[in-house]
Amino acid sequence: MKMSGTRVVVALDAMGGDHAPQVTVRGALDARDEMGIEVLLVGEREVLRRHLEEEGRGELPILHAPEVIGMEEEGALAVRSRENSSLVVAAEAVREGKAQALVSAGNTGAAMAASLLSWGRIRGAKRPAVAVVLPPPDSPTLLLDAGANADCRPEHLRQFALLGSAYASLRFGLERPRVGLLNIGTEEGKGNQLAREAYEQLSSEERIDFVGNIEGRDIAGGAVDVVVTDGFTGNVTLKVVEGVASFITRRLLAGLGELGEEGMKPVLPALLRLREELDYRAIGGAPLLGVKGVCIIAHGSSDAVAIKNSLRVAAEAVEMGLVERTERLLSGRGPEG
Repeated sequence: MKMSGTRVVVALDAMGGDHAPQVTVRGALDARDEMGIEVLLVGEREVLRRHLEEEGRGELPILHAPEVIGMEEEGALAVRSRENSSLVVAAEAVREGKAQALVSAGNTGAAMAASLLSWGRIRGAKRPAVAVVLPPPDSPTLLLDAGANADCRPEHLRQFALLGSAYASLRFGLERPRVGLLNIGTEEGKGNQLAREAYEQLSSEERIDFVGNIEGRDIAGGAVDVVVTDGFTGNVTLKVVEGVASFITRRLLAGLGELGEEGMKPVLPALLRLREELDYRAIGGAPLLGVKGVCIIAHGSSDAVAIKNSLRVAAEAVEMGLVERTERLLSGRGPEG
């Protein structure tokens, strides 16, 4: 689907991710050819040119960045010590107006640090949070924080609820998203000190529709639109959801394979639809909410399909005015006020 609206350029950290730069270049070309998204590749110029030549589908603009921040490095330290890394140069490209959004499948901590240092926070946001959209696509659930903040205080979870509610209202068209706090039980007073104190703060927050605690098994049941937790728990939850979804689809396909071609025919279409619904690649990357710019965090193991859809999510976020409208919602003025 072609993008509409004003011209949007997305800076892609082409060296970030487990399979970069081959899949990032391919995903960028796919986003351009299939969706009309303008992509600025950021990374080692000669390496990227070589991969573009191998693809044989024309050129993309390249912003040279000779260094790469590794997945194992400490984010903030790496950003400060590597000003010529692809991630830092991409964030600076957004600050300078060369692009309107950043996509990276690299080091999440470094992406957050680079975004904060280059752009700062929006008004009302104390800590940024990674907001992941969980399947199924007909009734999605937003989970945050999914990994930006391993250690949190209760007021941070209240901020995540505000950010998540604002994004859910914009992306899913919800007037007042239902917000739940991830906990070990639904009763008030359950959980550790962080959960109990966060519950109190969320209960008194009039800008959100807080429905109380939810358990992990309720996430996929449509009980809430936004699930709030600390970044450590959120990241573990996300990886468990991805792992279980992958396990189920593999086992189902393996079991059906024993039926033979004729035996598989009646159920194969439904199974393939299920696999598509559970495929994180189709959803695209996760926005880093709370920074004064559009930063989309793609999965570290992203392939070309995931990169393409992360670029789509970035372009859509710019077109919907994500940063400006979220800032207005946090101030209590409403999305257009």
